[in-house]
Amino acid sequence: MKEINIGLLGLQGAIEEHEASVRSAAKALGIQLDIHTVLLPEDLEGLHGIIMPGGESTAMIKQGKKSGLLQALRNKLEDGFPAFGTCAGAILLSKRVKRDAHSEITEGAFPILDQTILRNGYGRQKDSFAVKLPIRGIVDEIEAIFIRAPIIEKTGEELKVLAEFGGKPVFVQQGNIIASTFHPELSGNNGVHKYFLKIISENTYQ
Repeated sequence: MKEINIGLLGLQGAIEEHEASVRSAAKALGIQLDIHTVLLPEDLEGLHGIIMPGGESTAMIKQGKKSGLLQALRNKLEDGFPAFGTCAGAILLSKRVKRDAHSEITEGAFPILDQTILRNGYGRQKDSFAVKLPIRGIVDEIEAIFIRAPIIEKTGEELKVLAEFGGKPVFVQQGNIIASTFHPELSGNNGVHKYFLKIISENTYQ
């Protein structure tokens, strides 16, 4: 596949940074790329995959429910549609979500990834930090920037853990879906976005 149509969930978050990184990745791979902002159900037409950026997951859910986008996207994801979620995007894609350490478990907006995730698990904005990590099979080293990041507390058998920090998964894959609790789009390294484009190129969804 030499032409790829990517959707960027445009409800909130680091949209421009993801766009710059995926454009850089496509250029390096020799792929013709079209990028579309996704706000409404009809924006999903013709897409080969979607990127879900960080932001405030509760606000994203509220906007997406009102427009009908959440249900339309959920249907596609359950059918094998490739997706890449970072931070809040990883929360949206989780089967099990905890608002805080003592809250009951709820279901994510797109409950695909077999994991339990704790919102803001690493702390608030002031607790942001960066570490250098390898992601198995993707990059030898990337600057992993954690901003109000969630913690993946538990994973199921279907989930592949490709990077860890402090004994906790921080980058996972399940089928055509990848997710990170940190922000690869802020690292200056387009390796993760290259990997996502390769997933799409090898995918038989469309």
